[in-house]
This record gives sequence, structure tokens and C-alpha cells, in this order.
Amino acid sequence: MFERLADEHFAYLTTIGRRTGKAHTIEIWFGRHDGRLYVLSGGADHADWVQNLRKTPQVRVRIGTQTAGAMARVVRPGTREDELARELLDGKYQGWREGRRLSSWARNALPVAIELP
Repeated sequence: MFERLADEHFAYLTTIGRRTGKAHTIEIWFGRHDGRLYVLSGGADHADWVQNLRKTPQVRVRIGTQTAGAMARVVRPGTREDELARELLDGKYQGWREGRRLSSWARNALPVAIELP
């Protein structure tokens, strides 16, 4: 799912509010790799949407005209997946290329993986 939409600029991520139980949707940059979407939280753990998905990992993702339910999780720091997520998004949005240093955004943000059905 979303294969042909990987070049879209934005995804819309809907989480369930940890206090209100209401749906909250944000527009966010994303990258796609091996059936997963990756996003970066510039606000790290302080972002409401990250706190929401930590409590309720079931999310909805919309890219273009396609929408799907999915499971989200914070990527474990220091893993190859952590590095991949940062490189993927920095390459798509900041022009990063292998051998160059990642942007400060990609280095300092919190990677989140979204497992697509």
C-alpha cells in the first residue's frame, strides 16, 4: 500500500488523544521503505502526537487519496532502523546524500515507524 504515493510531499497522521480520546490529525513529512512509513518528530517525545501513539499505537494514515489503519511505534535509538529513518527523510526533504552529515533536524528528531497493513 502507498507504493505509488511515496513521492507525495505529505502524509496525514491521525492519532487518538491520550486524554480526550478524540482523533487528532497532523500533516507530516514521511518516507517509505520495505512496507513501512517513517516520520520524524522534531519535538521528540514532547510532541502530542508521539505521546498519543505511545498510549494508543493504532493510527490512521492518509497519503493522497489512500487511507489505511496502521500501528505506530517509536524506533529504538542506535539501531540500523533508526539510522535508516533519519537518512530516508533527510534525503527526501533536505537533500542529504551518502557521505554527507545529516541535517540537525534529522540528527535530533525522534524517528517513528508506521507498520502498514
